[in-house]
Amino acid sequence: MELKIFRDALPAAGGSCTVKAELPLETEILISDYLPPVFKLVKCFAKPVVLQKQLQPGRLSLEGYLRCIVYYQGEEGAGLCQTEQKLPFEKSLELPVFDFTAWTAVVEGATEYLNCRVVNPRRIEVRGAFGLVASVRAQVKTEVITALSDGGVEQRMCTLSGVRSVAVQEKLLTAEGELTFPRPPEAILDISGTAAVREIKLLAGKAVIKGELQAQCAWRAEGEPGLQSQAVTLPFNQVLDVEGLTEECRCLCVVEPVGFTLAQGEGEATSLTATAMLHLRAWRSFQLQCTADAFSTKYEASLTPQTVPVEGLACLLEQNAVVSGSGPLPDAGAKILACFASFSPVQVSSQGEGYALTAKVTATAFAENSLGELESYDKTMDLSLPLELAAPPDSEFYPECWLSAENLQCSCAGGTLEVSVTVHAEGAVLSRSTQTCVGAIELGEPLAPADPEISLRIYYAQTGEALFDIARHYHVSPGQMLAANQLDPAVQILEEPRRLLVPGA
Repeated sequence: MELKIFRDALPAAGGSCTVKAELPLETEILISDYLPPVFKLVKCFAKPVVLQKQLQPGRLSLEGYLRCIVYYQGEEGAGLCQTEQKLPFEKSLELPVFDFTAWTAVVEGATEYLNCRVVNPRRIEVRGAFGLVASVRAQVKTEVITALSDGGVEQRMCTLSGVRSVAVQEKLLTAEGELTFPRPPEAILDISGTAAVREIKLLAGKAVIKGELQAQCAWRAEGEPGLQSQAVTLPFNQVLDVEGLTEECRCLCVVEPVGFTLAQGEGEATSLTATAMLHLRAWRSFQLQCTADAFSTKYEASLTPQTVPVEGLACLLEQNAVVSGSGPLPDAGAKILACFASFSPVQVSSQGEGYALTAKVTATAFAENSLGELESYDKTMDLSLPLELAAPPDSEFYPECWLSAENLQCSCAGGTLEVSVTVHAEGAVLSRSTQTCVGAIELGEPLAPADPEISLRIYYAQTGEALFDIARHYHVSPGQMLAANQLDPAVQILEEPRRLLVPGA
């Protein structure tokens, strides 16, 4: 009798890899005429902004720019000043070749080294390198056996569950507003911000997103060394066309500020334009019954196992955590002027019996020392945010999370730098797990006829034995075993030793 095999396709986890690349940084920054000349360099930063990602077999192409930000002390008591230059880049990263029907790439990194020197009061030379880290994950369609019939085949079923990636979109958006200063600023030192999605509405093929950007401007008034802060809220609305999106999808939407531009408006108002990258992820849950094991009561059977990797959504994350630290300053009389926070790439790490989202948080404090010169001090702290992850045992975890500083406090007391940062973590943690199913089955020679004189056997089973395996050994139906022993149909593993009746042919 011919064996009938039924198959179906599911979105399995495909290839994944993490690759590193170096972006060289070599430029000269000219100080604009409206800025004071350079007296002393204080600190240099490099931050990447990735605008485009494209995955091809064996290659990930990136386009964007590096923000090179330089803080310096101006001549003749000008105090702390800042200038910035954008350096465009195109980078192609070699990857292992793998098929994909959907994919995502998280690009992070850290400055490997950065050297700045003053060529003259109006020119700064910058040399360095930024280390990019790209984590790529793919999904593929994989066929699995969902049912077997005829040929005396008995099968044990299992349920494969996970998520299918519906959408991975990244889009640059802008929001505009006005900053009003109590008096004209002599220098704008920094504009940073956070963003929050207040409402997301999913429609057939569309996502309507409403939110706001909170911009924080650090500025200095004429003749004053200390910095002042000015805040403004910039609302935004965005409509995305997303093929395959429905109201039933689980969705993540994070907005990451990447740049701010000021322009003098009418009167005392200053026009502010914020640029942010919108990250949208959408998944649809699935469950599929497939054949985990099988044998025949009539024929010899040969099985080929199939390992099926499945991706799951372990958690959606939106939490705050406070990290703090302290350390001695070289100059006990230093006066803190400003403080900024930066973050290393996030990881999911084991913590006791659970897991935590971990990262390095570096607070950079600008201070005026006892000699009236400006210095920078770094304090690195550990972020550890406990996670509640819904995933099978032995899963691997992949974070897609963005960190921002919502509240940063920095002070100096008795020569000790005290730092406290409220870190906002937003994103998702994906899991990957594997399950073994039947990939192929072949029926061989007919089994030897059962002894007609044996109508019943007794088997002494031990704790932890599977009823299906016992039935396979004697080539009888598991259903017959359940009926003969008056066991609940849900019983698969024996919880205690017992005597079992094994029906004959």
